[in-house]
Amino acid sequence: MIDAAVGHIANELNQYIKRTFSLSEDMVVISNLLELDGSVSVQVNNKLAIFLVNVEKDTMPQQMAHLNAPGAVRSTVSSAPLYLNLYVMVAGNFSGSNYSEGLKFISTVVSYFQRQPMMDQHNTPALDKRIEKLMLDIENMSMQDLSSMWGMLGGKYLPSVLYKVRMVTFDAGDIQQQSHLLKKPEFMLGN
Repeated sequence: MIDAAVGHIANELNQYIKRTFSLSEDMVVISNLLELDGSVSVQVNNKLAIFLVNVEKDTMPQQMAHLNAPGAVRSTVSSAPLYLNLYVMVAGNFSGSNYSEGLKFISTVVSYFQRQPMMDQHNTPALDKRIEKLMLDIENMSMQDLSSMWGMLGGKYLPSVLYKVRMVTFDAGDIQQQSHLLKKPEFMLGN
């Protein structure tokens, strides 16, 4: 599901950039900036790279638990859904005379997600059916945290923006137990 969420975000962003600048080629690629050997990935040259920086459990899910329907004669017990927050970085890998193009594309990313901070089945019908919605918020980072992150990524700083993507839900849907509910006794009138 993580791949579906990141893939959807990249695809929607790609389509928006292509429409905005009348481009035929994709400008957004899902990729690490560096290969495992430390060399720069060739597929991100003069592109916006989108990549996962972190995954965390959301301890304050924003959905209510599902309850049994009134009058139900069976009760089901299943694993509670797992709500995740994804930290997704969009970085412009443009150098030399193309540096300002990178800044333009990063500005476009910010503008797009400012206008559309939530993706669901209504406003982006191609969203994977297992995902109810994705909510994107810019994550502010101090200079020290930013420096640490780019050091961890193994690269030099690139113009970038970090988003916290909320509401990625893992729900196995496995029923672990079923039991019959006890019915309330019916009382006869007049007794």
